[in-house]
Amino acid sequence: MSEEKSKTTEFKPYIAATDFIPEFTPKAIILGAIFGIIFGAASVYLGLKVGLTVSASIPIAVLAISIFKKLGKATILESNMVQTIGSAGESVAAGVVFTIPALLFLSGGIDYFQYFQIFVLAFSGGILGVLFMVPLRKSLIVKEHGNLPYPEGTACADVLIAGEKGGKLAQKVYYGLGLAFVYKLFMSIIGLWKDVPTFVFKRGSVIPNASISGEITPELLGVGYIIGPKIAGIMMAGGVLSYLVLVPLISIIAGDSTLVIKPGLIPISQMSPDDIRAYYIKYIGAGAVTFGGIMTLIKTLPTIISAFSDSFKDLRKGSVKGETKSRTERELPISYVLIGSLLLILFIAIIPQIHLPILAAIMVVVFGFFFVTVSSRIVGIIGSSSNPISGMTIATLMATCLIFVGVGWTGDAYQPFALIVGSIVCIASANAGATSQDLKTGYILGATPRKQQLGLLIGVLASTIAIGFTLLLLYKTLGIGTPTPQHPKALAAPQAILMSTIIKGLLSHQLPWSLVIVGMGVSAVMELCGISSLAFAVGAYLPFSTTSPIFIGGLVKWLIERKSKNKADAESELGPGALFSSGLIAGGALTGIIIAALTGWIIATDASGKEISALSKINSGIADNMGGMGDVLGLVAFVVLAIILYTFARMKVKEA
Repeated sequence: MSEEKSKTTEFKPYIAATDFIPEFTPKAIILGAIFGIIFGAASVYLGLKVGLTVSASIPIAVLAISIFKKLGKATILESNMVQTIGSAGESVAAGVVFTIPALLFLSGGIDYFQYFQIFVLAFSGGILGVLFMVPLRKSLIVKEHGNLPYPEGTACADVLIAGEKGGKLAQKVYYGLGLAFVYKLFMSIIGLWKDVPTFVFKRGSVIPNASISGEITPELLGVGYIIGPKIAGIMMAGGVLSYLVLVPLISIIAGDSTLVIKPGLIPISQMSPDDIRAYYIKYIGAGAVTFGGIMTLIKTLPTIISAFSDSFKDLRKGSVKGETKSRTERELPISYVLIGSLLLILFIAIIPQIHLPILAAIMVVVFGFFFVTVSSRIVGIIGSSSNPISGMTIATLMATCLIFVGVGWTGDAYQPFALIVGSIVCIASANAGATSQDLKTGYILGATPRKQQLGLLIGVLASTIAIGFTLLLLYKTLGIGTPTPQHPKALAAPQAILMSTIIKGLLSHQLPWSLVIVGMGVSAVMELCGISSLAFAVGAYLPFSTTSPIFIGGLVKWLIERKSKNKADAESELGPGALFSSGLIAGGALTGIIIAALTGWIIATDASGKEISALSKINSGIADNMGGMGDVLGLVAFVVLAIILYTFARMKVKEA
């Protein structure tokens, strides 16, 4: 303990505690709020499409430096305030899209899928994530400075300290964003090539109903590069199991039988590959993800116990001491945390639009603080992008549903309440992880914790306003969940569908447990082989068209690591490949929102009364009329995009 204290006292922040420079300024607040809205909206789209998001802190830090250089001088703490406020949008959006769309698949949940309710849930979870981190900052950020690296937070500090390189670094983000926009403009808006090349093996082939497809979008390529070849490869392996092993196996065993096997509604002999996935593979994947999430929590139990112990010790010490604190130690009073949390929970329990039972509101506080602590500690070791938020949410939902069953709340009316508890806890945990990274950056730079915490609250409010609109826009224009004739390209929302499956299965006994247990067994095999079962399970649950382009992005990263003489540079989040990929993700996701807006913009009706959208007027339909050549052209375009990513990633870091 004495060694830890000496490390803390020896640490010197970049800006000394005795120096007072501009930090919480109007221009920093406004720019941070703008970034929070932009990256929050982009994260909603990305999360609904692939079921994961990536940290936005580093791209925002790079862009903030670049913009401030164009607008005039700004201090390093102002740039830090921009990324602090802006990063709240991405983290809150992640928690929202993982849970709230599940309301669409629950009994009576559609009544809660309205803008006001979405805003209240997102705002409450985001604020709780910030408030609950106040008493944990000293324990996890300050005292554990030499033990918990907080990778994104430390990298952000490095970016800001190296501010004189900001313009060059930002170029890579801008190039990626611009290229992603142009690529999707030609592909998805003008329609020059197909966006999902697909090949399905015939039912009479050696591997009947097996399918190979790829949603060849820039954002998925960028995600694959950032998460790296190992995780991308494991996810791809899960997709191979589902689409090239299980689907053909089920087709072979079923043969020409006309027997209907539950939970299917028609004979397997009459099912398409998508039907087999919807009726059977989805539940196997859900079981695999559930087991993977639980295993992740079990592995972190020592961390959980340690974090709780240290946090309560610090709270007891803090109540005794009354010394004057320096600028870099000033934070929001603990009274604000207690009163603010209580008011939020009472508000959710009282307002008629939600009217959460008091017992459920208490669960929000208990589970919320528990998993905020877990989330903050975990991201300190593995980073925000690898934070197992879905596993924590699954555990929350299971515990909540079991308590509901114990008190007799098993009717359909209680399904939305269970989801509301899980969604607030999920959003709080996600935002707490990002908040921890921001506070780590501020600790290294010498920022004022209180001002950062206020900035985070502003970031939550700004982004939450936009997140609700974005979610409803995507739901009304593109659709969420199972594709329909009206929404043939519905966003998969894999995490949200999983949450709804768990709730319905536990409260109304509709879960096909045999398939779920098979999925759990698959994850158990992965764990026994020493492989991350959660990444594999997510790959098995997602459509193959999603995992394949992510794998290609990871493959590009693998080639870069093999060719690079300096492996540290190749793996760096400041490398040109990572920054260019961040631009691809942001540009692709933002263009997806534009596409959604064009789809929802009805400009005319035809003779039969069918509505004609602006997108259908702009789209040339060339790719659809080319047949198989449209698929080939799409693959060529995607290969060219991957080559461009490889070229940027090969650039020397010094030139970045």
